Amino acid sequence: MTAAPPAGDDVLRLTPADLRADARRRALGLLVVGLVVAVVCTFLGRWQWHRHVARDAAIAVVEANYAAEPVDLADVVPDPAAALPDADAWRSVVVQGRYLPGSTVLLRNRPVDGTPAYHALVPLLVTDAAPGAFGPPVDAGRVLVVDRGWVPTGADGSADVDVPAPPAGDVTVTVRLRPGEQPSTRTAPDRQAHAIAPAQVLAAGGVDAVPYAAYGAVVREEPAPDEALGTLASPSTDPGSHLSYAFQWWVFAAGGLVAFSVSARREWTGVGGPPVGPPTPDRTPAPPAPAPRPRRARGRDEIDEDAEIDAQEAARRV
Repeated sequence: MTAAPPAGDDVLRLTPADLRADARRRALGLLVVGLVVAVVCTFLGRWQWHRHVARDAAIAVVEANYAAEPVDLADVVPDPAAALPDADAWRSVVVQGRYLPGSTVLLRNRPVDGTPAYHALVPLLVTDAAPGAFGPPVDAGRVLVVDRGWVPTGADGSADVDVPAPPAGDVTVTVRLRPGEQPSTRTAPDRQAHAIAPAQVLAAGGVDAVPYAAYGAVVREEPAPDEALGTLASPSTDPGSHLSYAFQWWVFAAGGLVAFSVSARREWTGVGGPPVGPPTPDRTPAPPAPAPRPRRARGRDEIDEDAEIDAQEAARRV
């Protein structure tokens, strides 16, 4: 048999000290939660701030380089194997060479203004990377991957697309330099790629050559092609919402810390919760006692009845 639970005064009751300790534990817990929320929101704000700073730097590079006059490729890229510095992105350069049209590679999943599209990546066999220097050819034999523009994918991208051919023979090409992308680990169909990683593009096109680490987005070709491709879009200079997001996270950090601190203070001092001190005596005044009801005066019949009873009692005693 199980013992019956204690009842009445045998039930364990919390003392004022126990109530006070419990309230202070809750207060400390709220303060810890507030600090954690504030720290997390602060770091999220810093993350958005750094993204804002990086975006501002990228916009500054675009504004400085996009409309600048073109120079020789060798002046900007003295070492073809070196990665393109961020400060040289979008620089316009001129190079001479011959396209390898049989090695065109289609870049997948790069829509243009919401339209599904393939970008036509064509290797350019460089004959002179410094045509404006009027000296011996520079970096002849290297291959520069050129993004010549885009073509629609068709209804569902499952059928082959016709890509307009580049100019035949020697050509002078003006391109805007872009750093090569990281190689993709995804499998692509034959003569297609998921990233503009120069070595990967040449491998997909069946070209055995040493590529530039950077690639070029076409601006102009001389002679001009018989049929032009879709024009590549200009880079965006929209700073985005990173700065406003950063301030929002910092406001959340400050607001959360204040809110949890106020709640913790209330718990600590007992405001808004059960009392944490000894109970105060009840000083509510007792209601006044009801006034006694006045006795009703006896009537004549009652007096005569009492006199007769008294007479009978006296006769019994005789």
